Amino acid sequence: MATFRIKRYNPEKQPEPYYEEFQLDIPQGATLLDCMNQIKWTLDGSFTYRMSCRSAICGSCAVKANGHALLACQRQASHLVKNGDTIVLEPLGNMKPIKDLVVDFKPFWDKIDKIKPYLQPKTRAPEKERLQSPEQFKRIDDSSTCIMCGSCYSDCNVLEVNDKFLGPAALAKAQRFVEDSRDGKTHERVKELSKPGGIWDCTHCAECVERCPKPARPFDRIKEVMTVALEERVTNNTGARHAISFTKSIKSSGRLNENTLPVESVGYFNVKGLFDLLPVGLRMLFKGKIPPILHKSIDDVDDVKRIFMEADKE
Repeated sequence: MATFRIKRYNPEKQPEPYYEEFQLDIPQGATLLDCMNQIKWTLDGSFTYRMSCRSAICGSCAVKANGHALLACQRQASHLVKNGDTIVLEPLGNMKPIKDLVVDFKPFWDKIDKIKPYLQPKTRAPEKERLQSPEQFKRIDDSSTCIMCGSCYSDCNVLEVNDKFLGPAALAKAQRFVEDSRDGKTHERVKELSKPGGIWDCTHCAECVERCPKPARPFDRIKEVMTVALEERVTNNTGARHAISFTKSIKSSGRLNENTLPVESVGYFNVKGLFDLLPVGLRMLFKGKIPPILHKSIDDVDDVKRIFMEADKE
């Protein structure tokens, strides 16, 4: 027997969301979606959520359970009550709830549209299909497994504070076209994706990888787009300059130079950006947080540089 504590919301009856609890005896082998169906069919027919295939293919039943996004049809309910007898169900995060666990996906789909999720070939369509080698397909294989469930979008930390961020799902989808051998707009794509709200706004928390129910691994795909952007020399932005400065620092000295990193990131000739750094720098100075000009050398610093050079060769 478990308690399902569900966040309810019906703006036609009550302006604010509230929690309601249901008691349910979890059948052996039941998924979370099975339990949600039992609550709806036997306890409260007004309980509202999305579902479709029940096979972890369509992505419709993504919800938050015990604070994290998942596919309700993919998770055994008994696994969610291991640390207690209560399962807390809430709508996906970073999207506006419509009713109970149903959220408005429009911002999600708008961001998918922004990355132009279709091929833009280099040449006119041939008489037969455009062929790919197994190696070429492997570069986009993982991103093609995304089912657009919104789990990564829901738990993305950047989206909580910046709704202009494209989000992990859109950027993973972008990688599928950036690295497609049949596409002819690679440079234009990474240039657009390097603007504010794009790849460089990712904070590398990898929460999207934890929540993704498929092998898509959005953060890995974002890193791959970053790599292509650097290879295409789309570097006139803070994110790319930061990556280049970081790399140069480790490569040359085996350590991170925290004095030059912020300046090189904003750009030596970016007057406004440099002035924006000034208040932060002064606060650090007054609190004694300024890094030393001459760092004490760490042990085995030559080994750090060697490892970096070996990785660079790879």
